[in-house]
Formats: sequence, C-alpha cells, structure tokens
Amino acid sequence: MLQIGSPAMASYFTFIYNLLSGFVGAPILWPLAFIISFIIFVIILSLIFSIFSYLFGWLERKIIGRAHSRHGPTYVGPFGLLQNLADLVKLMSKENITPDKADKPLYQMILPTVVALFVLILAFIPFTNAFVGIDTGIGLFAIFVLISFSPLLLFLAGWTSGNKFSSISAQRSVMMLVSYEVPMFLVVVAVAMLANSFNLAAIVAAQSAYWFALLMPLGLIVFFITMLAELERPPFDLREADSELIAGWLTDASPPYYALALFLDYIRMFVGALLIAILFFGGWNGPAFVPQFAWLMAKVLVIAVFIIVLRAATVRMRIDRIIRLGWEYLTPLAVLNLLITFILFVR
Repeated sequence: MLQIGSPAMASYFTFIYNLLSGFVGAPILWPLAFIISFIIFVIILSLIFSIFSYLFGWLERKIIGRAHSRHGPTYVGPFGLLQNLADLVKLMSKENITPDKADKPLYQMILPTVVALFVLILAFIPFTNAFVGIDTGIGLFAIFVLISFSPLLLFLAGWTSGNKFSSISAQRSVMMLVSYEVPMFLVVVAVAMLANSFNLAAIVAAQSAYWFALLMPLGLIVFFITMLAELERPPFDLREADSELIAGWLTDASPPYYALALFLDYIRMFVGALLIAILFFGGWNGPAFVPQFAWLMAKVLVIAVFIIVLRAATVRMRIDRIIRLGWEYLTPLAVLNLLITFILFVR
C-alpha cells in the first residue's frame, strides 16, 4: 500500500478505507478512500484559514478604529463580529461586471488562481507534528518556489483589466516583489542551514531548545520586512497608492471580485504569519499542557496583530525608496546573516 503524506491524512485514509471495505470492491477501494480522505483534509484546512482570515479582518478594523479614535465595527453582532459577514453578503449580492477592455477569460481566472496558489502553499505547512497535507523533505523550498509565482500572477491581474492605472500598479508590485524575494530566499537558506533541513517539521524540532529568532535576530528582521513587502502590507502597499493610482490593480474590480481580493489579502497574511512563527518562533513548540495547534495559532495571532498595528502606525513609502531598501540594505544584510550563521553554527 502506498504511503500517505502525513499522519493526519493516514488516519483519515485508514478510517475511510475500513469504513468502505465492506461496500466497495478492491479495484476502486484505495483511490476512493484516498480521494475522500483528501477532501476531508481540504475541508478542515479551508475552515482553518477561513476562520482566521475572518478574524484578521475583524481585528484589523477594530485596531485601526482605535488608532483613529473610532470604535470600529460595533453594532452587527457582539463586538461587531458579524460586520464582516454583513459586508460579505452585501458585496456578493452586487452584480459582477467585467470591464469592456479587459481580457475577460484571464481577468476572471487570475484572482481565483492566486487564491488556489496560496491554499496549495498552506498544504505544505504543518500545523502540528501530525497535521500537514504534503509532508516532504523540501517543503520550505517548495513553498518559496510557489510564492515566486505571485508577482507574475499579480501583474496579470492588473494588465488583463485593460486599465492603465491597474497596469502601472501591477508593474510596481512586480518591481517590489522581485526586489524583496532575493533577501527573503537568502534568509530561508540560512534557516535551512541552521536546522540542517528544508523540512518544516524538522525546522520546528530544531527549535526545541532555542528559537531561531534568538539565534539569528538579524535574519528575523530581514525576513519580517521582506514578508511585509511580499504581502503588500503597509508601508509597502504600493498597489493601492490612492493618491496616484486610485485603487491600483483593483480599480475596475466589481464588488464580488473585490471581496475575493480582500479574502486573498488575509489568506496571504495568514500564510506569512504562519511562516514567521514556524521559521523563527518555534512553531508549535511550547508548554506541554497547551495543544500544539493552539500554541502555534496563538503565535500567529500575535504576529498578525503586530502586522496590523504597523499598518496603523506607518505611512506608505515611495517606490524608489522601497526598491533601494531592498537592493542596497536588505540584500547585503541577508548575505551578512547567511555568513554569520555559517561561521557560528554550521562551520
């Protein structure tokens, strides 16, 4: 029998296999059990990132509201928790309009493709020792190969709209993302050197005594800044430079399309916070009386709140300064971090 990628998938597969063995013939039993167990995993994963994306959206509105001396969402549900749901219903009830000059098939397909890309990335990220969709020795490398596709897809999202402002915004995003992926990858290599593995579970296990944030604080700073740029969060939110580009590559987006773009933003933030927690803060390592999943999600929540606070506390940078920061400062610092890690911990 073929091996299932993770203990969680294996347990689902074994349960479904035994359940169906008395009703389904041998030729289709294994593939049917595998498909059903995979669907169960996808449903659980979808619930996790949907709940946290919703929570991040509510937290962002509340925190920024307080920073602006406002209440934020208040009236719809307790503490305004249902305000995002009300807004989602409102956005989805509107007509989905495609611009006349847009490349209609590509324009409608790009954003769902980016969402699917980040969901696939989540399948490589372990939430506990047992709960991971695709358990591979090169999981960290695979994640950043997938992330490297996002600049191209975001460029297509703006270019296919047929709007010059959207196209300019997409070009800015690509310039920034390409500039910041170089130092990000150098930090990832340093993390893999320190853990002696590209496997994310092994990287978490290597932090059982000390978090990598303590062993390579310079790497943490560089990675956090580059991840903010990758997520297009302030002060790197060039795509929505409203004083110059209106709403960037979302200028022509109709309400349902815009709702999907907002959902994508919070999925990306969830992925970014997960990677920071796993690579630098020990992942699910913590007190034994706290479940592994709960401990990891607590770290993710703290990181997400910090990212949100930065949005309320910083202003957007100019494109030339952002590019200069990436190439002239972050890339040399990432190289320095790599050398320090090699000299102190590997050599």
